[in-house]
Amino acid sequence: MGDVLKAPRGTADVLPPQTSKWVYVEDSMRRFASRFGYEEIRTPIFENSELFLRSIGEATDIVTKEMYTFTDKGGRSNTLRPEMTASVIRAYLEHQLTAQSLVKWFYIGPGFRYERPQSGRFRQFHQLGVEAIGSENPALDAEIILLALELFSALGLKNLEVRVNSIGCRECRPSYREKLRGYFKDHLQELCEDCRTHRFEKNPLRILDCKVETCRTLVSKSPVSIDHLCAPCEEHFRKLKHWLDKLGFHYTLDPFLVRGLEYYTRTVFEIISKELGAQNTLCGGGRYDNLVELLGGPPKPAVGFAAGIERIILVMENLQVSFPEHKVDLYVAVLGERAEDHLLPVMMGLRRCGLHVRGDYNRRTLGAQLKEADRFGARWSLLIGENELSKNMAVLRNMQTREQVEIPLDHLEQEVIAKILSGHRDPVSVKESV
Repeated sequence: MGDVLKAPRGTADVLPPQTSKWVYVEDSMRRFASRFGYEEIRTPIFENSELFLRSIGEATDIVTKEMYTFTDKGGRSNTLRPEMTASVIRAYLEHQLTAQSLVKWFYIGPGFRYERPQSGRFRQFHQLGVEAIGSENPALDAEIILLALELFSALGLKNLEVRVNSIGCRECRPSYREKLRGYFKDHLQELCEDCRTHRFEKNPLRILDCKVETCRTLVSKSPVSIDHLCAPCEEHFRKLKHWLDKLGFHYTLDPFLVRGLEYYTRTVFEIISKELGAQNTLCGGGRYDNLVELLGGPPKPAVGFAAGIERIILVMENLQVSFPEHKVDLYVAVLGERAEDHLLPVMMGLRRCGLHVRGDYNRRTLGAQLKEADRFGARWSLLIGENELSKNMAVLRNMQTREQVEIPLDHLEQEVIAKILSGHRDPVSVKESV
């Protein structure tokens, strides 16, 4: 065999049975988002590059180091989306939805960043998240945080920590930015190269997000944003904490918390998992009240969050959370050419009754077929051979107890369903009409 092509570095195939874990997480997100009044949106995986340059900020690591940008055959610069929010706002404006008082959307899909691959972090990653556009009420910020916590709790995640901060608005943040620039100017030579040559001049708030230890030490002594909020921002943050307190959710005030995207205003938050090690952010989000206007729309406040599906599943596995099992209800084993004529019609009839059915197409021995039925976790097997056909019968076998019973082929679907329902652990999966 020649050289086998492999998936690009930083990407991963998701194969069964791992796929069922993804489906479980995604379905849980759809269920909880719907419960909170959010509807699903799907946007293209690539956009005009200008969208991300304008929204994310040219001083961010995402734009300067991580975006997958290409020129198409028409000479246009396009970028694989490195995050979802900008695409959501672009769709909101393109489809002229600004007249609606509040738009609540959720999304599930891939994003792309050129980063060093590590545990729970890939160059093609997958996110789920929500965006609420049209209200500056801090109760909506609290709802967003609580939605994430309710979802994670339902998925069995434990040892989570919520960190919140306010980074102000365009009225009060400039003065805070200058305070930071003045502080870091006195320690310029102690900063890492990126912070010293890029972040310091373009946006010193980015220094607060630096992971280099020397910069972290300087950040711990720097001015904090909550000491420089204007009165409206201070009141907004007070009300957010009021709602979180009122609903009994514990959180930590992190005065140095910023997000890696420049469009954030006021509320920023992260949900941290102690099961993830150094890269421990499970979910992050906040308010972006100026982004709609920045992208050409009217002033519209908005808030949202995003969480990595790979990281969610990694934490669930570390905690040994039980995922729902997707086993085969029934396996059809056939022996002989005449029996093969019944394979597909029998399977299709039982599938139309609502059963999950598999069978053998490779003419293997009965032992090999039953071994495969066990591998699929089939609860029942249906055996059809020459001997059974001579009596116009099939044999239904319980794969756990090995008990079996003969069933007339003329009434196969009704008899099989009746037998399975009598001991089926999930009768809802079978159509009630049978």
